[in-house]
Amino acid sequence: MNKRLIGYILGWVLLIEGLAMMLPMIVGLWYRERGFLYFLLTGIALLAIGGVTVFFKPKNITMHIKDGFAATALSWIVLSLAGAVPLRISGAIPHYVDAIFETISGFTTTGATILTDIEQLEHCMLFWRSFSHFLGGMGVVVFLLALIPKLGGNQSINLMKAESTGPSVSKSMPNLRTYAAVLYGIYIGLTALETVLLLFGGMGFFDSVTTAFSTAGTGGFMAYNDSVGHFHSHYLQTVIAVFMMLFGVNFSVYILIISRKFKTAFKNEELWTYLGVTLIATLSVALSIRHLYQNFYEALHQSFFYITSIGSTTGMAITDTDMWPEISKTIILLVTCIGACAGSTGGGFKVSRMLILLKNIKKEFMLIVHPRTVHVVKVDKKKVPHEVTRSVNVFFVIYTVIVIVSTILISFNGYDFMTTFSSVLATLNNTGPGFGLVGSAGNYAHFTIFSKLVFCFNMLAGRLELYPFLLIFFPSAWKKR
Repeated sequence: MNKRLIGYILGWVLLIEGLAMMLPMIVGLWYRERGFLYFLLTGIALLAIGGVTVFFKPKNITMHIKDGFAATALSWIVLSLAGAVPLRISGAIPHYVDAIFETISGFTTTGATILTDIEQLEHCMLFWRSFSHFLGGMGVVVFLLALIPKLGGNQSINLMKAESTGPSVSKSMPNLRTYAAVLYGIYIGLTALETVLLLFGGMGFFDSVTTAFSTAGTGGFMAYNDSVGHFHSHYLQTVIAVFMMLFGVNFSVYILIISRKFKTAFKNEELWTYLGVTLIATLSVALSIRHLYQNFYEALHQSFFYITSIGSTTGMAITDTDMWPEISKTIILLVTCIGACAGSTGGGFKVSRMLILLKNIKKEFMLIVHPRTVHVVKVDKKKVPHEVTRSVNVFFVIYTVIVIVSTILISFNGYDFMTTFSSVLATLNNTGPGFGLVGSAGNYAHFTIFSKLVFCFNMLAGRLELYPFLLIFFPSAWKKR
């Protein structure tokens, strides 16, 4: 393990976070809030520590896959620990574990909260919560690759592999730095467009910006206790729903569209599966909740908003879904597990993995029926390499084990099964709300410190696609080559 290089990367992460804290500081100054001071002090400290660390660039900048994985996992841990400091020292969140939970939830774009009264927070604190979604959505390491000097040629792809979502990473451009910059360009452009559309609908500037940040990162933190339900406008709710769905799409599709490769973009199998799951789940839930609303249009509106929210793993809400029938909750839990597309800002198992897994199952049955025939797993008419299918199978096993173990550990709280099971799925899939005590009208405040640490583990593991985060717990990975 190249520890010097990992330390150098962590230094850059601290620099980026220190600069990022200047934004909530400005918000605090604008609203004349005391909180600006805590962001200023923490930001200066991070800039100082990061500046000293990056000053001594290591001579050996060779980065192997385990170096990239470890650097990325540690970056997210350091980012979260440092990001929790202003919330703790300001007294906004009195307990450091709670502050860490809230910050990890923010950066991993989970959107689970321990706050029982969000509206009592200062504007600068509310801004930081939403901005953490924006930073974590596309990934701080992707941002780092777009800005800092080269770390070591094409070996930097190991950093992007560790942070990008999905079973594999393929660049659409020869230069990694250009690719990262284009990704962030699309990301910022869509966020700006949503902000403008929200302003056009009558939403205030602060709410428009923070809502767009939370939507872009598919996180879900809002400035109000009743989330998007605070805004009763169907126009605003629909704009947010559409953008949640857009941010759940693989960004490679947008790059293809920009490159005018429309035919390739719109033949993307994962895209149509994602849209198909959204459509079927929306109609199914709408039919099951029809009797709860005045007309089918309203039921369809409610269903579309929540399915896009859960499908993209944003977790915003406009109603208390615990009042919905059990069939609706079952569909929502299934959508929670599937999640968004690979290469998007969303979480979950990923549509691409689900496709590969289902096609692999079909292949095994076909081999039983026709043992002498050659069957190949293909996505977008391209053969899926054996190492990718193997990785997906192992991912599914690890994912299942984490769900089972976490559910057992959380069950010691003594809460009902729906609360326990949905809280595990919601944190591991970076969705946020579940059902029961952690439903769209609930929170995670009542759990024990141990349970909150389990949830923190799940949120980080889920956001980093399991492998990079779990690798740092293997002692053999830290031995010198």
